[in-house]
Amino acid sequence: MKHAIRFKLQAPWEEVAEKIKETNIHITDEDLQYVPGQEHELLDRLEKKMSLNRENIIYLIESISGNQGIAS
Repeated sequence: MKHAIRFKLQAPWEEVAEKIKETNIHITDEDLQYVPGQEHELLDRLEKKMSLNRENIIYLIESISGNQGIAS
């Protein structure tokens, strides 16, 4: 059983998703569909599309949310 993952978002998900799409043109709105409590499904989709591991995707999401600029 997978343990629960909770993103530490400091910005609304919609803003984070838009920034991900800006830098990853092959990512679609469907890929970025996020429902709290279903983080694993989102991460599974992004792992396949972005060729990154789960930890890097979580770091990317949280850094965009925190406006740390890693994805810029």
